Amino acid sequence: MKYYIIAGEASGDLHGANLIRALAQRDPAAEIRYWGGDQMAEACREAGLHAVQVRHISTLAYMGFLEVVTHLKTILHNMRMCKSDLLAFQPDAIIYVDYPGFNLKIARYAHQHGLRNFHYISPQLWAWKKGRIKKMRKILDRLYCILPFEEKFYADNHFAPARYVGHPLLDAVNQFRSNKSAASPFPWSVDKTVALLPGSRRQELRKVLPQLMEVARRHTDYHFVVAGMSLLGSPIYDELLQSRPDNLTVVYDKTYWLLAHSAAAIVCSGTATLETALFGVPQVVCYRANPISVAIARMVVSRRVRFISLVNLIADQRIVTELIQNDMTDQNLDRELEAIYIDNPKRDAMLEGYAMVREMLGGGGASNRVAEDIIQTIQHQ
Repeated sequence: MKYYIIAGEASGDLHGANLIRALAQRDPAAEIRYWGGDQMAEACREAGLHAVQVRHISTLAYMGFLEVVTHLKTILHNMRMCKSDLLAFQPDAIIYVDYPGFNLKIARYAHQHGLRNFHYISPQLWAWKKGRIKKMRKILDRLYCILPFEEKFYADNHFAPARYVGHPLLDAVNQFRSNKSAASPFPWSVDKTVALLPGSRRQELRKVLPQLMEVARRHTDYHFVVAGMSLLGSPIYDELLQSRPDNLTVVYDKTYWLLAHSAAAIVCSGTATLETALFGVPQVVCYRANPISVAIARMVVSRRVRFISLVNLIADQRIVTELIQNDMTDQNLDRELEAIYIDNPKRDAMLEGYAMVREMLGGGGASNRVAEDIIQTIQHQ
């Protein structure tokens, strides 16, 4: 069968890659066109699939209201190109991996032209834009939820195609642990290593990385390691870390290795907060963005949403500290880092909270469940 897969960010590339592997196991003759990154490309090569990459995620990830407006011309061009490419390819299934701002607009167009739509990783409608549910009912054949409370949310809002499949990060982390060797690829001591995960978008790096560099400068007893991403290019890291101290290093495309060999972490909010928790690394969550984008977000986000980090959202309680915008001060970063680095009640409580979150997420197998359901749905229509 023919599959058209659209992922627009680094996390979507990871989950899209694992989904491609699951599809290939069930449909070895699958033909794929995709928007994604290096991990999806590698998954296609591993499976020996006939696959074509249409767009790379390095040209797609825009975050925040102001940033989207700034790049609107490029986004609209990508939408036009995607629509024409879909009609030319005529896939049996279009699989949208997160990236809802772009993907739901494409899904509406695809539905109008009789194509089947499968959305993997539900938009966070419980946080904002709940009104999208009415439109999604009309255009999606399936919506796959990865957070345990989402299925009930959609059931309460009469959205039958929504199904909870488990969180795909469980599979990604378990796969890494089963494949990696015991030896660390890094020369520094684990108990003196602090991982810095500043985000996967250039605008995130510009807002937080210089301040994280200064944390390293003040804490010379620790070795700080930035989880760099080659898709963003090394020049941006070099630019933002021109005067880096000797105890700060950048490693590229080794985030899981870094988390597996770190004693603590400072993490820009996003998927990385849950990844850090699944590796059992105590963390401080921080976030800083364009003030206009943040102000608009605070106006439209549901008052019921008290947190921004996935760890706290899943647990529905404060497990990790969130330092957002003006709370992300040097003093607060220093205090919270010290609190989680040494053995104390706060660190112990965080690790207990991580265990609770892992239990709430259940077992692995999300990619397999999604692949199986997509193929069965196609075959029975």
